[in-house]
Amino acid sequence: MINEKIIILDFGSQYTQLIARKIREIGVYAEIKRYDISIDEIQSTNPKGIILSGGPASVYTQNSPHLDPKIFDLGIPILGICYGLQLIAYHLGGEVDSSARREYGRASLIIDKSNPLLEGLSSKQVWMSHGDSLKKIPEGFNIIAHTDNSLFAAIESESGKIYGVQFHPEVHHTPDGKKILENFVRKICNISEIWNAGSFIGSEITNIREKVGNEEVLCALSGGVDSTVLAILMHKAIGNQLHCVHIDTGLMRTNESQDLAKLFRENFTIPLDVIDASKEFLNALAGVVDPEKKRKIIGNKFIEVFERYAQQFPNVKWLAQGTLYPDVIESGSVLGPSVTIKSHHNVGGLPEKMNLKIIEPFRNLFKDEVRAIGAELHIPDTFLGRHPFPGPGLAIRILGEVTQEKLAILRKADDIFIEEIRRNDLYDAIWQAFAVLLPTQSVGVMGDERTYDNTIALRAVRSVDGMTADWYPFEPELLATISNRIINEVKGINRVVYDITSKPPGTIEWE
Repeated sequence: MINEKIIILDFGSQYTQLIARKIREIGVYAEIKRYDISIDEIQSTNPKGIILSGGPASVYTQNSPHLDPKIFDLGIPILGICYGLQLIAYHLGGEVDSSARREYGRASLIIDKSNPLLEGLSSKQVWMSHGDSLKKIPEGFNIIAHTDNSLFAAIESESGKIYGVQFHPEVHHTPDGKKILENFVRKICNISEIWNAGSFIGSEITNIREKVGNEEVLCALSGGVDSTVLAILMHKAIGNQLHCVHIDTGLMRTNESQDLAKLFRENFTIPLDVIDASKEFLNALAGVVDPEKKRKIIGNKFIEVFERYAQQFPNVKWLAQGTLYPDVIESGSVLGPSVTIKSHHNVGGLPEKMNLKIIEPFRNLFKDEVRAIGAELHIPDTFLGRHPFPGPGLAIRILGEVTQEKLAILRKADDIFIEEIRRNDLYDAIWQAFAVLLPTQSVGVMGDERTYDNTIALRAVRSVDGMTADWYPFEPELLATISNRIINEVKGINRVVYDITSKPPGTIEWE
């Protein structure tokens, strides 16, 4: 069990998940909670430290997110970041200036007072991103650092329990930001327990056994890394109480279902049933264009098929899913006041009423953490290194209505793209690569004849966790080779484009 943890209260910052990531990289378990968590729940969680995230609001704005001020009486070390710093000042008698000049970008930190939070920094560069600023610090606090534009860049309470910084230590633009967070969790919170993939496996197996008891679990295998690692972990926890099933939705890549069955047959002693429900899914998607409707339909159909399958196991009460934290964030955070970007079939796509309870051991984890867990569970590297594949499959890579003809075109184009990436030894350097079939036709010339055919968009990105991403800079010659092959080999395509949009502002998938 995890005895020492940090909880992060989410006030809507786009960087909240990065705080958790950085702390976990240090080897300390961090968990994100809603900003309005009750004092009783905080005490029941028994954290060794609390971090207040940044956020887009002003402390003086009506309906801005606020915490219970009793949190400052708990005696638990607290670190406020940006908006979190302003909350500390607001609730403890300081003042926040809403008319202050906004500050975005790099700044040089000048340390005014020796303190454990900023001890041992090799770089004083920090990243600012704020509108409001402190005008007055609370009584009983000291300034420990400033910048040219921020007199109160960092403060500490005289008790040494409460700290606040105006900058963002969690972003990579603050080079020694991880060191600052490490100082907080190790020196101020005095956490010594190490959290990593191995420790997660042990504690989560205990959690799964306690939650499931003697009931049985249906594990949905999509063919991706997350659900496969989940199946191995669940089997390690509950053995024959687990029933694994893969639904061939007809929206899979070429040979996806067959390859998954082969992987389980050759590497694991876990039975896997494969159900061909492709006709059901395609019929349900007929005529549907809106991407959110597609996701909802697919989510509902998944549950319908799973529940039908589960009827042969009277004691099955649970559905295990490989939901990750980025899925939850993009579907509309249940943790804080963030915005819904898109729903995921295994988060926002679930029907309101289900006969199966949901168990999601990876809900607060990132993709690289799941891969590390998979390595600990001895899943082959060739499988763990596979690019992410969305639960709704090719349905959200076909913009517009999904048909058998479009699926065949997209599969072939995608195969060529991935084949060329592998041939040039670039697969492992890319986080995710795929083709998208656009609802756009254009004029072309092939064999001296006019064509009016479809467009394929290629997408390849570099990322760590899928929350942010940069497009991959292919050599022009390789893009030309890929384009020529797709146009020559895939009937119905006469134009290929390459997507050079980063995330943000775009998402990785098009829908």
